[in-house]
Amino acid sequence: MKKKHKIIYWIATLWLALGMVSTAVVQLLKMTEESTMMHHLGYPLYFLTLLGIWKILGVIAILIPKFPLLKEWAYAGFFFAMSGAVFSHLASGDDAITLFGPVLLIILTILSWYYRPIERKITTVYN
Repeated sequence: MKKKHKIIYWIATLWLALGMVSTAVVQLLKMTEESTMMHHLGYPLYFLTLLGIWKILGVIAILIPKFPLLKEWAYAGFFFAMSGAVFSHLASGDDAITLFGPVLLIILTILSWYYRPIERKITTVYN
């Protein structure tokens, strides 16, 4: 793996992990702003707990070595959760600024996934 790719991977992965953990904490604590936003988007409050737990488990999965299939699921979960957030905000008629966080996390998810080292990828052998 090229040094440049390794640097891109770790910067994107650490920023992704920080973003996911920080939003997970806010969701698990059910802070007023987050609860208000979930109500505005039409989701039940228990969804905050579900998202928060999934995000923390996903961060653990992408940071620990090995388990490439688990990492694929975590990256997919991050992508689906953040693209769902984008579409929820768009459907609710929210301002474009509300899309910044989810779009940034989608970009970081894609960068981290794309530049991950070979030992963190699923490898198959074709005969």
